[in-house]
Amino acid sequence: MLAAKEYFASLQEVLARLDFSIVDRMTEAIWENYDKGRTLYVFGNGGSAALASHFACDIGKGTVAAGRKRLRTVALTDNVPLMTALANDLAYKDIFSEQLAGLSGKGDMVLAISGSGNSPNVVQGLEEARKLGLRTLVLTGFAGGRVKALADLCLIVPSDNMQHIEDAHLCATHAIFHAIRHRMTQAHVE
Repeated sequence: MLAAKEYFASLQEVLARLDFSIVDRMTEAIWENYDKGRTLYVFGNGGSAALASHFACDIGKGTVAAGRKRLRTVALTDNVPLMTALANDLAYKDIFSEQLAGLSGKGDMVLAISGSGNSPNVVQGLEEARKLGLRTLVLTGFAGGRVKALADLCLIVPSDNMQHIEDAHLCATHAIFHAIRHRMTQAHVE
């Protein structure tokens, strides 16, 4: 039986090997996007879909500060009726790319989350984002998969354990959120 202590010890080893500078660069990119008044779109499948929603919630609520404009963040995973209609009438691989085609504007940004890096709908969403002129940030694991080549900034969790990858993705999004919230709550003059 695997004890909790062993799981956390192996997770700590993975986290110690993360490239924290990529997380900082993602934070800076999101801040620049915010400064330009652009929107951040977040998406993924399964646990990564839940994290997309979680991150959008953290940003949408947790970065509200007096005297500051809001950081527009949309989780493409949250409109279940639209996702099922697109999957049914087109294909499941289209659920993110079609939403981006209808919602995004040039200069917006996406944060795509895929543990394997090979989810067809995430890959297609990133391809559409690049076609539309959006900046692409990616959280992935294993060796990066197909999404690695589509990312302007890519955090690859150095692990082949999906649970460790997902844990590290949650930590990365919390680190980004924490840094953005800190900037938002600093004294500001419009």
